Amino acid sequence: MTNPIDAPATGRWRALALICLGVVGVMTTWFSATAIIPELVLDWGLSTSQAAWLTNAVQLGFVAGAMASSIVNLPDMVRMQTLMAVSALIACAANAALLLDPSPGGAIAARFVTGIALAGVYPPALKLMATWFLRGRGLALGFLIGALTLGSSMPHLFRALTAGIAWQAVVIATSLATLAAAFLFATALREGPHGFGRATFDPRQCLRVFTQKPLMLVNLGYFGHMWELYAMWAWFLAFGAAAAQGGMTPFPFGSASMLSFVVVGSGVIGCILGGVLSDRIGRCLTTAGMMAVSAVCALLIGFTFDGPGWLLALVAIIWGISVIGDSAQFSAAVTELADQRFVGTAVTLQLGFGFALTVVAISIMPIVAEWLGGWQWAFAVLVPGPAIGAFAMMWLRRLPEAAALAGGRR
Repeated sequence: MTNPIDAPATGRWRALALICLGVVGVMTTWFSATAIIPELVLDWGLSTSQAAWLTNAVQLGFVAGAMASSIVNLPDMVRMQTLMAVSALIACAANAALLLDPSPGGAIAARFVTGIALAGVYPPALKLMATWFLRGRGLALGFLIGALTLGSSMPHLFRALTAGIAWQAVVIATSLATLAAAFLFATALREGPHGFGRATFDPRQCLRVFTQKPLMLVNLGYFGHMWELYAMWAWFLAFGAAAAQGGMTPFPFGSASMLSFVVVGSGVIGCILGGVLSDRIGRCLTTAGMMAVSAVCALLIGFTFDGPGWLLALVAIIWGISVIGDSAQFSAAVTELADQRFVGTAVTLQLGFGFALTVVAISIMPIVAEWLGGWQWAFAVLVPGPAIGAFAMMWLRRLPEAAALAGGRR
């Protein structure tokens, strides 16, 4: 007889679909400025450093928002749906502030606020999803990270579809998508039957997260993954635009913006594939395999810079699939290895430090490109991240504690 606690929640797939739809909408603001950086550089006279900070400010805002909301226990004091709706409205307003033609400092501040607001959507969405799923949580988490990936890619699609129109069209489209997401969060979502107890951020537990070998190795794997992920997402448009200027004919998918959308958006396939593989062959093998493939792609992409176009597109899409396909499984591994009383602390620290690391990676990419005289080989600097991450996860697989992963599938 099935334990009613373990029985699948009625309506869980509908709930997951609605959560994912809302996440797609609100996450369009993450790279809304990144997708139009070439135009902003010309219109606002931005320096290379200022252009990088339009992306980095979102990363730092997310870190600040995630840590602050955890410390004050905001997700436990406010209904998740309400928190997500209000945060989406703030993200919409901060994103739309770019339409006011602020100073570079004002634009960076608006992007920082956008990141803070997104921290009120993404982590609560993970928790809300988990209230609907006990069984199949890994696959559901893969779908949710896939939604984040698709949302992150949408500004590039908006820019490709509005080519020849002022950059403000991208800001308007992403702001409207976020506004629609806020309405969905406020009216269509509810918590599932598998709610959580009170979860608090206990600073005394921080040391355990980084001294217990299994958790340390999972986090090392995640940090290697994050070193590569957002730097690739943030600067692939610059790489594609540089390749297009080289006169490649025909250029894959017609423009650098459309190529960037396809490459980042292809990560949705990777997220679902990662969820399926992780449940079948194990978390360690899946994450290490994905990182090995993405590291190879980061190195090979430079060889395709001058064409042929089909080869550039092929390597780029494989990279787009593999660079994000393992992401959800690091969080799943932490929930399985950490002290169950402090899973929230462990996941929050993992996200916080991981996103903080992306600031460094994003910042150095244009510096490396300038030093190398162009973007062709710049992505090679990302290779050590996934290489170290893959090594860490294979080391974890050898430990007896790894038996707790994915029902014994290491």
